[in-house]
Amino acid sequence: MYELVYSPGALKALEKLDKPIQKRILTALERLRIRPESCDIKLLIGIPGYRFRVGDYRVIFDIEQEKLHILVLKIGHRKNIYG
Repeated sequence: MYELVYSPGALKALEKLDKPIQKRILTALERLRIRPESCDIKLLIGIPGYRFRVGDYRVIFDIEQEKLHILVLKIGHRKNIYG
Protein backbone atom coordinates (compact mmCIF):
# COMPACT_ATOMS: atom_id res chain seq x y z
CA MET A 1 0.00 0.00 0.00
CA TYR A 2 1.30 3.43 -0.97
CA GLU A 3 1.51 6.57 1.16
CA LEU A 4 -0.02 9.79 -0.20
CA VAL A 5 2.23 12.86 -0.03
CA TYR A 6 0.65 16.18 -1.01
CA SER A 7 2.44 19.25 -2.34
CA PRO A 8 1.46 22.55 -0.65
CA GLY A 9 -0.20 23.68 -3.90
CA ALA A 10 -2.28 20.50 -4.13
CA LEU A 11 -3.51 20.90 -0.54
CA LYS A 12 -4.40 24.53 -1.16
CA ALA A 13 -6.31 23.66 -4.35
CA LEU A 14 -8.15 20.85 -2.56
CA GLU A 15 -9.21 23.14 0.30
CA LYS A 16 -10.72 25.64 -2.17
CA LEU A 17 -13.08 23.05 -3.67
CA ASP A 18 -16.63 22.41 -2.45
CA LYS A 19 -16.97 19.76 0.26
CA PRO A 20 -18.72 17.11 -1.92
CA ILE A 21 -16.00 17.44 -4.58
CA GLN A 22 -13.28 17.24 -1.90
CA LYS A 23 -14.82 14.05 -0.55
CA ARG A 24 -15.07 12.53 -4.03
CA ILE A 25 -11.42 13.32 -4.81
CA LEU A 26 -10.20 12.01 -1.44
CA THR A 27 -12.17 8.78 -1.90
CA ALA A 28 -10.67 8.33 -5.38
CA LEU A 29 -7.16 9.01 -4.02
CA GLU A 30 -7.72 6.36 -1.36
CA ARG A 31 -8.52 3.83 -4.12
CA LEU A 32 -5.37 4.98 -5.95
CA ARG A 33 -3.31 4.57 -2.77
CA ILE A 34 -4.43 0.98 -2.30
CA ARG A 35 -4.14 -0.25 -5.90
CA PRO A 36 -2.75 2.31 -8.40
CA GLU A 37 -2.47 -0.25 -11.19
CA SER A 38 -6.25 -0.79 -11.18
CA CYS A 39 -7.11 2.92 -11.61
CA ASP A 40 -7.54 4.92 -14.82
CA ILE A 41 -4.14 6.64 -14.83
CA LYS A 42 -2.24 7.89 -17.86
CA LEU A 43 1.34 8.96 -18.33
CA LEU A 44 1.56 12.65 -19.21
CA ILE A 45 3.37 13.82 -22.33
CA GLY A 46 5.65 16.84 -22.10
CA ILE A 47 5.68 17.03 -18.30
CA PRO A 48 6.72 14.34 -15.84
CA GLY A 49 4.03 12.47 -13.95
CA TYR A 50 0.64 10.86 -14.39
CA ARG A 51 -2.92 12.08 -14.45
CA PHE A 52 -5.84 10.56 -12.59
CA ARG A 53 -9.37 11.42 -13.66
CA VAL A 54 -12.06 12.14 -11.05
CA GLY A 55 -15.12 13.36 -12.92
CA ASP A 56 -14.36 16.82 -14.31
CA TYR A 57 -11.30 17.12 -12.06
CA ARG A 58 -7.77 15.88 -12.57
CA VAL A 59 -5.06 14.88 -10.12
CA ILE A 60 -1.50 15.20 -11.39
CA PHE A 61 0.86 12.92 -9.46
CA ASP A 62 4.09 10.96 -9.59
CA ILE A 63 4.91 7.56 -8.11
CA GLU A 64 8.08 6.71 -6.18
CA GLN A 65 8.11 2.92 -6.43
CA GLU A 66 11.12 2.46 -4.13
CA LYS A 67 9.57 4.40 -1.23
CA LEU A 68 5.95 3.43 -2.01
CA HIS A 69 4.94 7.11 -2.19
CA ILE A 70 2.38 8.77 -4.43
CA LEU A 71 3.31 12.45 -4.72
CA VAL A 72 0.15 14.49 -5.41
CA LEU A 73 1.43 17.53 -7.31
CA LYS A 74 -1.69 19.35 -8.58
CA ILE A 75 -5.46 19.08 -8.24
CA GLY A 76 -7.84 21.08 -10.39
CA HIS A 77 -10.61 21.28 -12.96
CA ARG A 78 -9.78 19.73 -16.31
CA LYS A 79 -10.00 23.15 -18.04
CA ASN A 80 -7.27 24.67 -15.88
CA ILE A 81 -5.00 21.86 -14.72
CA TYR A 82 -2.70 21.49 -17.72
CA GLY A 83 -1.89 25.18 -18.21
